[in-house]
Parts: sequence; structure tokens; C-alpha cells
Amino acid sequence: MPAEHLFPTRRTFLAAAAAAVAAPAAGRPDDPVTFGEGSARFTLDPAWGRLPDGMRYGLGCAVVVDSRDRVYVTSRSASPCVAIFDRTGRLLETWTKDFADGIGLTPQQVAGTAHGLYWSKEGANEYLYWTENVSAPKGAPRIGARVYKTDLAGKVLYTLGNVASESATSQKIDFTNPTDVAVAPNGDVYVVDGYGSQRVFRFDKEFKLLKVMGGPGKEHGKFSTCHGAWVSTLRKDPEVYIADRANGRIEVFSPELEYKRTIPNFRAPCCFYQHAGRIYVPELSCRVTVIDADDKVVAHLGDGTGAANPAADAGKFAAPHALTVSSGGDVYVVEWVADGRVRKLRRG
Repeated sequence: MPAEHLFPTRRTFLAAAAAAVAAPAAGRPDDPVTFGEGSARFTLDPAWGRLPDGMRYGLGCAVVVDSRDRVYVTSRSASPCVAIFDRTGRLLETWTKDFADGIGLTPQQVAGTAHGLYWSKEGANEYLYWTENVSAPKGAPRIGARVYKTDLAGKVLYTLGNVASESATSQKIDFTNPTDVAVAPNGDVYVVDGYGSQRVFRFDKEFKLLKVMGGPGKEHGKFSTCHGAWVSTLRKDPEVYIADRANGRIEVFSPELEYKRTIPNFRAPCCFYQHAGRIYVPELSCRVTVIDADDKVVAHLGDGTGAANPAADAGKFAAPHALTVSSGGDVYVVEWVADGRVRKLRRG
């Protein structure tokens, strides 16, 4: 996929009125678009997340929500890549060249490496973990292959991976093409090298490397695109869920990365989000699946399989790449399609 610009040229704080350009609803105004049913029923908010004139989304990378239900959307677009909304859809701010400068890249280089984003509450503080893919244009140096932790303002606090030199806030780690991060209740950090070595890295909360496991393959403990990670707290003890995308399954491990079980029959699972006793799984092959604490399917949402053009169908998914869930149970989804297709599904 072509990597377009990631961050705008400057950081801007936009007035609320500039954010809301309503999109036309599918069908009649009184004919809402719904997903799922019963306790897993959602209604599309067709106007949420619209950008003002002159801005657009690119390929949808990631979406997270913080403790104030502010929603951070990242996509491969220069205007903008990071857009921060409130729950009503007001655009609060966009992140720009200042952010790119802070991680030592140009906006164009950030664009070529953008991928994952993870929100973490650690004690009284909140943090973001950013995952870079690799960009190595012909004749140019290899960039990317880093994971960096920031505060909610985007200030870099620690960097892992392809760093120029080690310091108190940076550490060389042989990531080849990382895709996602998860943080455990005890502070342990898990990184999946999903577009590269197919290995899973476990660090403690001070970023001391504790274990590396995995590698390419189909047997348990091996992966084919270990794209996403999550530490589930739905059972008595925490468990590490790995989205083994090309193998069409979820592999479950202990916190020490010892194999426990496999959840089969997924269609290219990308990542996870846990909310209210359930885990939400965006699947790149046209749907979102919701499972319970026993790994049983509660619902499939928006299955676009067989649709002539699911990317143009308001009630279908084409390529869900990431999602998050607000405190009230609303679901936000971004897709790996040219315009990111950022959507909010209201609970109920």
C-alpha cells in the first residue's frame, strides 16, 4: 500500500463547529443502520468523526479512547493522521509536524511507518504506545521498527527498537516490523513483531527484556502475522491473546508466554479491545466478532462477505483494522481502506 503523509505540518486546535460535516445517512433519515442484536446491538452514527474541508483520512491504522472518552484516530494522511474527537464527534485537535519532530522523523517518514496505537492507564497516569512499521525506500536508510511510549500530549518518554543509540530512555531491540503493543495489569509490556520475525517480546514495566518467543509457523506458539496483542482480565488470571492473522486464529498464553489454548475460525483477526466482560475483535476479512469470557462468539457485526461493495455499504465492514470501545459501550472502528472509513457504532 502506498504510504501517504502521516502528520499535518503543524499542530492545530480546531473549533468545534469546523469538525462536524455530516455525511448522508443510508436510506431514509428515519431508517437507522444497525449492527448485531440484543445485548450486542449497535446503531451507526453517520455524522461522527467527519473532518472539515481540506482534511481527509488515509488508510485506517488505529483508534483508542482515553479515560475522558476522547477518541484518538490515526490514519495514513497528512491532513491529519492523528485526529482527536470528543464523544459527540467534535474535533478537538490534530497532531502535526511537532509530533514528527519529537520522534526524529519528517512527516513523510512518519507516514511511511505508522501502524499501531495502544492506550494504557498506569497508576494515576495515562500513556500512548505507538508502533512503527518499517520503511526502506530504495537508496534510503531503513527507518521505523520502533515502539515508543508517550504521554497524552505526544511527548516521547521511552523508545524501543531501531534507535540510533541507547540511553536512559531508549533501548536497541531487534524488532524487524512490529505491529502492536499490550500492557498487563502488573505493567509488563508485550510487543508483537507481526510483519517481521513473528516473535512476541515481553518486557517488564521498566522495559527490561524478560522473554522472546514465537517465530513463523502453524504449530502452537508459532505465527503467521501475529498482528495484535491484548492482556485479557476476563478470567481469574490475566491471559495474553495474540491475533494470529494469516493462520485465522487467536492463540492464548499465560503472562509468561506459555501456550494455553487456541480459539479457531477467525477471519484474519487484527487486534482486540476488552469491555464489559467481552472482547471485540476486528477481522480484516469484512467483520467484527464479539466473544465472551469463555471465548464463545456473542455476535458477528457487519459481515460484508459476499457484498458487491462492502466499503460502500453503511451496514457492512470491508476491512476492519482496529477498534476501541468507550466507557459507555460505543464502538469506534477504522478500516484498512483508502479513506479510513472511521465510524462510531452507538450502543443500543
